[in-house]
Order: sequence, then C-alpha cells, then structure tokens
Amino acid sequence: MSELGRLAGKALGAAAGTALAGAAAAGLGYGLIQAEAKITRRIVGRPFDGAPDDDGVYGAAPGDPVQLLVLGDSSAAGMGADNRYQTIGAILSTGLAAIMGRPVELTNEAVVGAESSHLSVQLSRALARMDQPDVAVILIGANDVTHRIDRAVSVQHLQRTVRYLRTLDVPVVVATCPDLGTVEPVPFPLNRLLRQWSRELATAQTVAAVEAGARTVSVGDLLGPEFEASPAVMFSQDRFHPSAAGYARVASALLPTVAAEVDAWPENATRDTEPEPGRGEGIGALDDAAERAASSPGTEVGPAELRGDHSGPRGPWAMLRRRGEHEVTDV
Repeated sequence: MSELGRLAGKALGAAAGTALAGAAAAGLGYGLIQAEAKITRRIVGRPFDGAPDDDGVYGAAPGDPVQLLVLGDSSAAGMGADNRYQTIGAILSTGLAAIMGRPVELTNEAVVGAESSHLSVQLSRALARMDQPDVAVILIGANDVTHRIDRAVSVQHLQRTVRYLRTLDVPVVVATCPDLGTVEPVPFPLNRLLRQWSRELATAQTVAAVEAGARTVSVGDLLGPEFEASPAVMFSQDRFHPSAAGYARVASALLPTVAAEVDAWPENATRDTEPEPGRGEGIGALDDAAERAASSPGTEVGPAELRGDHSGPRGPWAMLRRRGEHEVTDV
C-alpha cells in the first residue's frame, strides 16, 4: 500500500490513540478504544495514487476568467475523485462559470494530508503563480482533528491566512471541519469522540475566520445521512474520503456563498438582503452563530452590523444564513 493509501488509516489510528484520555474522562474503556483503533487502521486507507490535477479554465464563455483559488487538505485537493472535473474546486468553477457567463480559472494548491499550519505555504505558492485571486476557498480541519493539533494553534494558522488574503482584498470562504464521526468504518464510541472534536474545531474555525473577515460554511455532517444510506455511493474506495457524488454535495452547499462573494448570486439572495427568521437566519453574537452552524450543515456565517455597530456586549456580531443549495449545471 502506498503512503497516500495509508494516510487515512494512520491518521484515524493516531486519533484513536490520543482518544484514551478523553475516553477515560467520558467513562469509556481503555481496551475498547484500543481495539477500535486497530479495527480502524485495518479498514480505512485503501490505496490511492493521489488527487487529480484540476488546475485550468472551466466554462466556454468569452471574457477574462474569474480567478478562483483553492487551499486546504485532501478534500480540497479532490482525493477520491476519479477525474479532474469531479473535485470541489472544479465543480465550483463549473458552477460559477454557468452563473456568471464567464470562464473561471482554478488554481488549486491544496495538499493531501495538510493541516492548518500548511496553509501559509500553500498561499505563498499560489500567489507566485497568479496575480490576484477574485475569491479564495479554504477546506481544512480533518487532519488537525485526527492528529490532535491544539485547537488554538490550528485556528491561529487559519486566521492568519484569511487575514493575509483580506489585506489583498480577496474574499474568502472557509468550509469548516467536517464531522469525522460520520466516517462509516469508525465504530462507537470512537465515532462519538471524533464528532465532538470535529464540531469543537468547526466552531472555533468559524469564530476565527469571521473575525478575520471571511465567511464560513459549515460542512459538519452534511454527508452523514447520505453516507449512512448509501456508503458505497458517497464514499470513495478508501471508505474515508468522499466520492465524486460526495464532493458534488459539498460543492452545492458552498456555491451560493462563493457566488455571492463575487456578486454573482441572484439579487434576491445576496448577502445584503434582510435575514429571514423563518429560515433560521438572523444576526447575533458570533460565538452563538458559530455553535449553531457547527450543528447545522450548510449554514453560512459572516460579519454583520447591528444598529451601525460591528460588536455588541459579547463581541462581534455575525449574520447566520441558510442560502440553500444550488444545482450545478455543466457548461
């Protein structure tokens, strides 16, 4: 088995090893967690040759291409996709091209196995290849969870990357940490620990990214129900990374926010419209919005004002939106 093929199994095995302290605190058996770690390492991690190279121009319309930058880990790189058109970056590019009637040029610097600490290097490489991104998308967090990176350190790296992009006037959309408790081969109670860690990181990522000027979209257990019902369809062959169908589901949740950031979303769905309380939308404290988003996949959180102020007694205001999903159309 190749190193890439062993990556998922090693990562989850490491997480299981460090779960022992948490398991003890939760009253779970040491031997049970150890046994589950061994099972997980055996099941997860069938080999991949890597992720497809999805850099390039998407859409056949005339005009200067919209510059889309993607940073992050294996989910951003597209590990598990069969070809370049099935990655999240490619699906977003195709969708944006269809909405805007312009080509979209994708620059993807995501790396399989990346943690949040690797984002600054990815950004440096990207900016050496492109003049000015029109919008950046970051998908990161799963490896921070499985490698048990300190949450404060993890979000500090993410926030630094977002802040730098915002100094360049680049809009940023962050897909927060997925719920690793939905990974089908991981048994109970290890899956409960992974779910807890994933949601805690997603909440912290939301606060850090929004404070730095980004908008976040919670991935959470977006794929959970579909994975449970059709694991052979939604998982790729390693039973850890999404399949093409899984990536399309994630991209459909991200596309409305990415399109809004380049002023391409329909006028009645732009970020400047009033929130709809009936849809669970509204303005409130950022920490509250982050917690709600972490448990509600597909939810967007971004900076907001209330009566002319950006902050209230409990810190920054945030807008919570549920834009819904957009059906991606081939162009």
